[in-house]
Amino acid sequence: MADMSDMPPPAAAGPSPRTLKRVGIAAGIAAIAIAGVGIATRISATGDLKQVAAEAAVPTVAVVRPASGGAGDALVLPGNVQALNSAAIYARTNGYVRRWLADIGDHVRTGQPLAILDAPEIDQQLAQATADYQTALANQKLAATTAQRWSTMLAKDAVSRQEADEKAGDLAAKSALANAALANVRRLRALQGFTRLYAPFNGVVTSRSAQIGQLVVAGNAASQPLFTVSDASRVRVFVRVPQGASAEVHPGMTATLSLPEYPRRTFPATMTRSAQAVDEKAGAVLVELQAPNPDGALKPGAFAQVSFRTGAGGGNTLSLPGSTIIYSNDGPSVAVVDARGRVTVKPVTIARDEGKTVAVSQGVTLADRVVDSPPDDGPGLSPAGDRDPGDL
Repeated sequence: MADMSDMPPPAAAGPSPRTLKRVGIAAGIAAIAIAGVGIATRISATGDLKQVAAEAAVPTVAVVRPASGGAGDALVLPGNVQALNSAAIYARTNGYVRRWLADIGDHVRTGQPLAILDAPEIDQQLAQATADYQTALANQKLAATTAQRWSTMLAKDAVSRQEADEKAGDLAAKSALANAALANVRRLRALQGFTRLYAPFNGVVTSRSAQIGQLVVAGNAASQPLFTVSDASRVRVFVRVPQGASAEVHPGMTATLSLPEYPRRTFPATMTRSAQAVDEKAGAVLVELQAPNPDGALKPGAFAQVSFRTGAGGGNTLSLPGSTIIYSNDGPSVAVVDARGRVTVKPVTIARDEGKTVAVSQGVTLADRVVDSPPDDGPGLSPAGDRDPGDL
């Protein structure tokens, strides 16, 4: 019988329960730690996202400061150039264009023929009227002889006074008929004379619609003029001056004209008259200037910039870019940023519009910061509202 003490101890069945418990606790702690790190990371990312969204929601605006108008600044307004005299030449009789003797750009003088018309109907009417006049003259002559004879017989008591008065009345009627026939002849001769169209004054032919063989109907309101003659040796310039600046301009003051086709040249002009009334629709006063045009550089119908050297009133206005103005039903206004970053919409009064800039007489000061290119209907931009300081 073998000795049991000499046999090896039995092998272990697995880790002990204590060891397994420790491993489970460690795994749980690790899982909790991983979950906590993930949650913290997600919370941080959410906070960063909110901050980025909040920063992106805050608008970034550009601000400008009003500039002083400065005494003596020029009042620049658009103007329309017109010829001193311009006449549309229509036909006064029906006919066909036989010849046209002037074309666009031609210089013509007073009384120079422009076109010749054929009017055969007028010629025939004139011949008939001439014959009627000759008949009326013959009847008048016969009535005159008869009246003279009856007057002589009345003196010898050979006829009654009633008969003599009848012959005298017949003479008066025949004389009236002769005068009417003569007037008709003169009328038709005048119409026949209208078959030649003449220039009414010295000038330039600026339009021609007459064509050879074209039928011309007199008195047609829808017809185009056969010619247009303009005297542009001196031009008129019509300007609408805003009511706020109308007191600064007066007849006799000088101005300067500039045209886009002559960027390096200016033209002197003198204000000649004012309408002395404000147009209800335009809110402006119509004034007229005249300028010499010896070389024909100023063309009728052209656009010009008219610069008035007012010398007064400029110091009472401030200049702002036109992009800062908000136009609404309540009138023009601007968005102003205060020291706390709050935006307030203020109504302004525009003294004059100079294109890229506007002259403002009321509503802003030199210290204001005005938003450039504000949204017309952005949040908070209303005459009675403003934005919180955090919005800027």
